[in-house]
Amino acid sequence: MKRPTFSILFFVKRSRALKNGALPIYARITINGKRAEFVIQKNVDECLWDNDKSCAKGNSKQSKEINDYLDYVKAKILFDKIYMEEHNEALTAFSLRDKYMGIDSKSKTILEIFKEHNEKCKNLMNIDFAPGTVERYNTCYKHIEDFIKLKFKREDLQLNEITPMFISDFEYYLKINRKCCHNTATKYIKNFKKIVRIALANGWMKTNPFSNIKFHLDDVDLAYLTEEELNTMIKKEFKVDRLQQVKDVYLFCCFTGLAFIDVKNLTYEDIEEKNGQLWIKKRRQKTKNWCNVPILAPAMDLMNKYKNNPNCKNNGSVLPVLTNQKMNSYLKEIADICGINKHLSTHTARHTFATTVTLSNHISMEVVSKMLGHSSINMTKKYARVVDDLIKTDMDKIMNKYSMNAPVLN
Repeated sequence: MKRPTFSILFFVKRSRALKNGALPIYARITINGKRAEFVIQKNVDECLWDNDKSCAKGNSKQSKEINDYLDYVKAKILFDKIYMEEHNEALTAFSLRDKYMGIDSKSKTILEIFKEHNEKCKNLMNIDFAPGTVERYNTCYKHIEDFIKLKFKREDLQLNEITPMFISDFEYYLKINRKCCHNTATKYIKNFKKIVRIALANGWMKTNPFSNIKFHLDDVDLAYLTEEELNTMIKKEFKVDRLQQVKDVYLFCCFTGLAFIDVKNLTYEDIEEKNGQLWIKKRRQKTKNWCNVPILAPAMDLMNKYKNNPNCKNNGSVLPVLTNQKMNSYLKEIADICGINKHLSTHTARHTFATTVTLSNHISMEVVSKMLGHSSINMTKKYARVVDDLIKTDMDKIMNKYSMNAPVLN
């Protein structure tokens, strides 16, 4: 029987240089032409590394310590190889690497845990998890799966292979390969962090790769319609039914502050009359908080317009709402036709309600927060925009006071 070819090589990766300039040392095991690589948790200054001899050069204390450790790693790999051969274990580059790293082939893997988590989320959808949350976890799983295939050429990874470097490389993958913006990438990494927390809580992982990683989200000034743009859209009539319906649903959200999923699920059971005024009173899908919104005249007109709509009657809904994807697609077309040079989405209607319809008309932040169904006023602040017209109106109150006898600037 032909003996398998076997070799061990140590090398550095300059593309993985640390902040102090040191290079991480990797070991490469090759058996029958198949390679498996892993970092050995040792770093070396580039000037000390000898590429030809695959070791540190010179007789300095640092070089001797590195070379002694390389000898130890090599001896440990050889010992594990002999053990596997004597016990008739399948010997491959990957299995030998896993043996050296102490990876149990029967232990749980990261995608296995992730998949179990997502299955539970799916079963608890509309109970503990909103459909959008379930979808985000599924998308995150797909990103992790694709990243592992691209980076490691494998189908899955053991839990102890999830290191801070893995997380850093995953963030890089999201931003470069998936073209995610910083905030989107950060949210996916936070989703992944939950899976790691599950593994830590169950004792499947010994160290937390997120222990020294802090998250931050960039401030984003999301679009909203000014009063002029809102009036332009109100006056615009479309002959194409799909565009007209999307515009009407969008305007309804502009005057009620409802999020997409909440207007999609809105029924007449969510509408109450109090002292001659109709109110929308329902729990938000996302937070389960109550939102209480008096229905303004423009929103009431839109409700009456679709009261006899066949789709609304069949579904018991107030408005004929398409999917979020189609809504956002058609809103781009509507914005172009109306001459609105902004990236409109279903969520910008909520911003328009908070900014143009309420705050700009001197509705207090506390009242707006209650209508939006926020848990705290701090959540409402991110929707608030200081509008130039509002600044001018307030400053006009004191303008005359300081205009008389004002000093002349030289």
